[in-house]
Amino acid sequence: MSMFPHYAPSHRLVWLFCAGASLSAHEATVTSGAQILIQDLEDFTPPELRTQARAMAPDLFNAARARGTMVCVRINLLSQEGLVDLEAVMPHRPDVISYPKAERALDMAALSEHIGRLERLHGIPLGQTEILPVCETALGVVEVRSLAAATPRVRAALLGTEDLASDLQAERGTDGLELDHARRRFLLECRAARIEPVDAPYTFADEAGAVAETRYSRRLGYQTKSLVNPAMVRSVQAALAPSPADIALARETVTLFEAARARGEDRALVRDLWVEVPTYLNARRLLERAQGLSTQGAPR
Repeated sequence: MSMFPHYAPSHRLVWLFCAGASLSAHEATVTSGAQILIQDLEDFTPPELRTQARAMAPDLFNAARARGTMVCVRINLLSQEGLVDLEAVMPHRPDVISYPKAERALDMAALSEHIGRLERLHGIPLGQTEILPVCETALGVVEVRSLAAATPRVRAALLGTEDLASDLQAERGTDGLELDHARRRFLLECRAARIEPVDAPYTFADEAGAVAETRYSRRLGYQTKSLVNPAMVRSVQAALAPSPADIALARETVTLFEAARARGEDRALVRDLWVEVPTYLNARRLLERAQGLSTQGAPR
C-alpha cells in the first residue's frame, strides 16, 4: 500500500529533477509545487558529491512530505554506485526509485529484489516502493514492455532527452522534432504495457517552449511531464490539467450520450461531432481525472 494512495500515476502532473547535493536546488524544488521530486544521484550529482547527497536525503524527503510531495531518487547503475545509493536512501522510505538508462528486464528484476530486501530490513511494507525506469536510449524505448513486465513495482516509465538524442545521433532543437518518433513510440509502448508514460524533461530555458511542448504531448496522450527547472512547474501543470472548457465539454458529452442511449440511439451529436462509445469513455476518464486532481489538491 502506497503512503500516498490518492496519487494515481496520471495525477502526478510534474516529476521534477533535483541536483542531489545542492541545498538551494532542494529548497527551490520543495517549494515548486511539483507533485513528485526526483533527487538525482546520477547525472545531476558529480561523483565526488554523492556521499554528501545521500546524507542530505532525509532532510529533503521530510521537507517535501511536509508539503504533500512524493519523493523519488534516481540512483546510479547497479554495476556502478547504485547499491550504495539504495542502501543509503531506503531507510528513509522513498516512494519511488528511478533507474537510469533502463534497457533490460533483468536489471529491473534485480533492482526489485534489492528493494524488497531493504524493505524487509527497514520495516517497509513489501512492494510499497515503486520503480521508475528512465528510458534514455533507443533500446530502452523499444524495451518498455519487457521492463514493465519484469516487476509490478513499475507503474510508470520516463522518457529521456539528452542521452536519448545522443544515442539517436540526433540534432537537438527547441521544437523537439528529433525526439518526435521516440515520444510517440514510448507512449504507445507504455499504454500497451498498462503503465503511465512520463514525458521527457524540457531542458531548454524557455518557459513558453515548455508549455507548448507540454500541450503537444498532452494531445498525443501524455498526462504527466518531467522538468529540470522548478520555475516552470506551475505553468506546465496548468497545461496538463483539464481546463474548465475541457471539463464543460466532457460533461456535455457524457450527458448527451447517456440521454441518447436511454432513447435507444447508438450515438449523440455533440458540437458537430458524432459521439460514439470511445469518445464517451474518454470524456468519462477526463472527468474522473479532473475530480482526482481536485481531490488531491496542489502541494503547498
